[in-house]
Amino acid sequence: MSDTTKTTLKGGEFIIKDIPAAELFSLEELTDEQKMLRESVTEFMERDVIPHRERFENKDYALTEETMRKLGEMGTLGIAVPEEYGGLGMGFVSTMLACDMVSGANGSLATAYGAHTGIGTLPILLYGTEELKQKYLPALATGEKFGAYCLTEPDAGSDANSGKTKAVLSEDGKHYIINGQKMWISNAGFADTFTLFARIEDDKNITGFVINRSELEDPNSMTMGEEEHKLGIRSSSTRQVFFNDMKIPVGNLLGERNNGFKIAINALNAGRIKLAAANIDGQRRITSLAINYANERKQFGVSISTFGAIRKKIAEMSTGIFVSEAGSYRAAKNVEDKIEEFIAGGMSHAEAELSALAEYAVECSILKVYVSDLTQHIADEGIQIYGGMGFSEDAPMEAAWRDSRIGRIYEGTNEINRLLAVGMLIKKTMKGELDLLKPAMAIGKELMGIPSFEVPDYSEYMSEEKALLHNLKKVFLMVAGAALQKYMMEIEKQQHLLLNASEILNQIYMAESAVLRAEKHFDTDSVEAAMARLNLYKAVEAITTAAKEGIVSFAEGDEQRMMLSGLRRFTKYTNMPNVVALTEKVAAHFVEKGSY
Repeated sequence: MSDTTKTTLKGGEFIIKDIPAAELFSLEELTDEQKMLRESVTEFMERDVIPHRERFENKDYALTEETMRKLGEMGTLGIAVPEEYGGLGMGFVSTMLACDMVSGANGSLATAYGAHTGIGTLPILLYGTEELKQKYLPALATGEKFGAYCLTEPDAGSDANSGKTKAVLSEDGKHYIINGQKMWISNAGFADTFTLFARIEDDKNITGFVINRSELEDPNSMTMGEEEHKLGIRSSSTRQVFFNDMKIPVGNLLGERNNGFKIAINALNAGRIKLAAANIDGQRRITSLAINYANERKQFGVSISTFGAIRKKIAEMSTGIFVSEAGSYRAAKNVEDKIEEFIAGGMSHAEAELSALAEYAVECSILKVYVSDLTQHIADEGIQIYGGMGFSEDAPMEAAWRDSRIGRIYEGTNEINRLLAVGMLIKKTMKGELDLLKPAMAIGKELMGIPSFEVPDYSEYMSEEKALLHNLKKVFLMVAGAALQKYMMEIEKQQHLLLNASEILNQIYMAESAVLRAEKHFDTDSVEAAMARLNLYKAVEAITTAAKEGIVSFAEGDEQRMMLSGLRRFTKYTNMPNVVALTEKVAAHFVEKGSY
């Protein structure tokens, strides 16, 4: 399909519009350059990271720092940094790919890498003056210096704008004097470049600043607490940071005064989508280890991979990876395309990236929640397949489970992100950026009409699956539209209902991504098609449960009966899939392959 006819969806618009499979980007379409990047990083992980699992688990912070320096020498820390600032200047898909491949081998390294390349570098790239970019970015891009991001405080977590760290202009007007405390600061033990947020005087919002610790007039004006002892990611440096009359030159202010909360939010948008990528290779490695163990472990004279209960786990774990990849790289290409579009329209690269990430903030939150939740589940199933050995520190599953747990907490907890995804859709509607109300009203009229009893022709590949996805979008619009009409501006207080709506939204985006990926690149008898169909069936079940719970929470009488009837209509298969057969097909493929 030519670019002139391409359907460019706005952020969140997937819920009211369908796209053809030809317009979905996925891993099968990587360029030769991107494939080389994937191979070189994978080779590095196998050589320099995997053999040192025990050292990482024993809190070898020096090893994490040393490995990060090697990644800097490879250029991997500067993939997203433009060439004029010492980086490689590669596109957004490539930055996602690097994050994917670096992050799967070890959670401690993944955290250090993500904190440095994401929130440690991006605020400077996106909001720094030209002078600040020239000063700080080259050293960050090469790994000469490492970055840290100081936002969270003891009383300011999800409510980041309530931070109490203060900035006061010095008498000579040349510096801001910073006093306060930050906590849970990744890379704090070995970072030199700190992005930090403080409130200037009695400003409504916080303001962003950047400073190198090595350039402080008084080295003791920034001090560190001891390393935190954490459930997982044990060799990632995590410390409290204290500011005691710390002087920052006035020129080191990021963006505009009183604009720090916006900087923090936009940095987190990038962090969220990249966190999804950071979980995927971990999913692959956990699943591959579990499959290999199941093939080797024998009970009752046969490999446990021959048992249906184990094969079901392997099939569902593998399917989850396929879905995670589909959604993550779909959104990554949307962001990359939007960046290019904005640049062509006259924006600078920084402005374009900011605007593109803001545009797809709904998708960023969806991916963060779905993929991190799934990674925790996959790690848990990995332990279960290993049995008692999985609970032992001698096997890799125990560490994988602990490391994966943090994914549901940082970059905004999954609960916050679930509420954000739906909340941002509603705000887009209120601002007139998306029209959800007309489609929702049309569905109301459809429910009042007589349903068609004509049996559709679903002979075309994936046609029934796509028709079902179209109807699942009606479920979201039906529930969200009715709830919005009932509660109006009070809707944000109905968190239980918003969580139900979010589950529907998340399942639709990920299931659609998997179906379109399978349709575009694989035939109807492929294991990929089986995974897309298996996941869609599970999504329908999850959506049905969430929608029913939401409907009965706010609708009564005839309205409730009509909506429940609509739910049954919109979640109905014409041809029910044989879920057991699909599961077995997927399991058989990966058991025989011996890995994902």
